[in-house]
Amino acid sequence: MLQVRVQPRASRAAITGWRDGALAIRVTAPPVEGAANAAVRALLAEALDVPPAQVRVVRGAHGRDKLVRIHGLTMREIRARLATVAPDVPGVEGAKR
Repeated sequence: MLQVRVQPRASRAAITGWRDGALAIRVTAPPVEGAANAAVRALLAEALDVPPAQVRVVRGAHGRDKLVRIHGLTMREIRARLATVAPDVPGVEGAKR
């Protein structure tokens, strides 16, 4: 399970780091008819190198704060993979300081 804070309608999609225990994510999709949730799933699946079917929003589908389940990965594996994908993102373990 992964806590996520989403900013929809951003100028570009990106994982921006950890803030208050939640992973901050920007997506270009609007928060309409599940478009932002689909964009979050796609972005996390790509960053974590898992199929999109393994990423599911389990809480917060209609809000910015979401709880996302990544099937097949532990929290330690999630943090390690995020550190390799975005090594310069502040707040990601393993980030350059």
